[in-house]
Amino acid sequence: MLSMRDCCKVNASDSPLSTCSSGRRECCSTVLNRELVNPASMKQALIASARRLPGVNMFEQGHGKLDLIRAYQILNSYKPQASLSPSYIDLTECPYMWPYCSQPIYYGGMPTIVNVTILNGMGVTGRIVDKPIWQPYLPQNGDNIDVAISYSPVLWPWAGYLAVSISVAKKAASWEGIAQGHVMVTVASPAENDSEVGGELTSTVKLPIKVRIVATPPRSKRVLWDQYHNLRYPPGYFPRDNLRMKNDPLDWNGDHIHTNFRDMYQHLRSMGYFVEVLGAPLTCFDASQYGTLLMVDSEEEYFPEEISKLRRDIDNGLSLIIFSDWYNTSVMRKVKFYDENTRQWWMPDTGGANVPALNDLISVWGMAFSDGLYEGDFTLADHDMYYASGCSIARFPEDGIVIAKNLKDQGLEVLKQETAVVEGVPILGLYQTHSEGGGRIALYGDSNCIDDSHRQKDCFWLLDALLQYTSYSMTPPSLSHSHSRVAPPAGAEQPLPQRLEGEG
Repeated sequence: MLSMRDCCKVNASDSPLSTCSSGRRECCSTVLNRELVNPASMKQALIASARRLPGVNMFEQGHGKLDLIRAYQILNSYKPQASLSPSYIDLTECPYMWPYCSQPIYYGGMPTIVNVTILNGMGVTGRIVDKPIWQPYLPQNGDNIDVAISYSPVLWPWAGYLAVSISVAKKAASWEGIAQGHVMVTVASPAENDSEVGGELTSTVKLPIKVRIVATPPRSKRVLWDQYHNLRYPPGYFPRDNLRMKNDPLDWNGDHIHTNFRDMYQHLRSMGYFVEVLGAPLTCFDASQYGTLLMVDSEEEYFPEEISKLRRDIDNGLSLIIFSDWYNTSVMRKVKFYDENTRQWWMPDTGGANVPALNDLISVWGMAFSDGLYEGDFTLADHDMYYASGCSIARFPEDGIVIAKNLKDQGLEVLKQETAVVEGVPILGLYQTHSEGGGRIALYGDSNCIDDSHRQKDCFWLLDALLQYTSYSMTPPSLSHSHSRVAPPAGAEQPLPQRLEGEG
């Protein structure tokens, strides 16, 4: 006998959860009109009867706490229909609609995309009649937003999707306020019990939409997070960023501002920055809209077109901040493992970050990261810091600012179990490009201090200082006049990290 307590236990597999779901279905399958019970109507009843939990967002609780008695009552009086999950989009409702509610939208910003499930309780198959229609509420300023919709014309089995893309109309570039409207969708399904051949059941549902709009922020306040070049396990083996964390070997959190970089995102919002996510190559955004491009723990390669465009963008005023991570082919071979499921040796696709790809990106400015692997505690600008499995700066322009610290050689420790301290490891670099009106570049060799996963000491203060430098051209005196400032490394005689080819 499966109890509700069993359903609430944390389990490592899906099997107990499947058992719980079966138990819920069995409970609700005792309704009077059994022929109306199907996977879609069952889910509609469970959703409609759920009780929302306070203070928890939609991605953590779904529709809330199950109420099987209410679900049973709903099914007993159920009429076949279509429904939407979620049933509305309110980008002003916090905390339930987090992260959508965490930042208002504005003209020129990346569209906000919400995926909605269409549940079809009328039959296993159905179709969208005509097209979904956006109907703005003119008294509620609905004409200040543009809504684009993509959808599944055929619903099978029991469900389909509605992808809603919301952006601000050009006429609202300087406007602030609330805008509302709704999307109307009509679903049709064959009437199974209809005596007339070709009969259909139809159901029309509305998706209310409510958003908060603000005037387009100045370029200096807009930060673009590069998500496109962040990869995670699966589909490849991307090892952990902090090699000390042996109980968590895989980089599987997504490296997203709404997952393991959530604290950093909320900090930037509290500082007045507007953060947008780039889910496409660097060739697909208008750099004139943004003050700083933020690249953190990047694992993907860069197309030649991306490298060329980024150079032009920085020459025209865009600034760049890179938080890198370790990369060492010998250590990568050391952390390979035998996977019992696939019966294969898994070799890392890259290190904590793809340093060779980053070096391709920044080489035009005479910059590069090394394959050194370092860790250690130090103090910078009166802040306690911890460098967790980071790399160093191998090359940097001679007129740049470079900060160095004494750190442990973690690569030596991993490979030979020996301990050594390396003096003067360059870890931070700041550079003003020479082109007229050009942007600024900041490099730091470790991302763990802004990553929620295994962070020991945060460095949000450093991110603030770097953004002051990149967005406002204000060089932090605590860095420019630091006792840890050293001459930038030329690194001409030092070979740069190479890609790990032909293994795995």
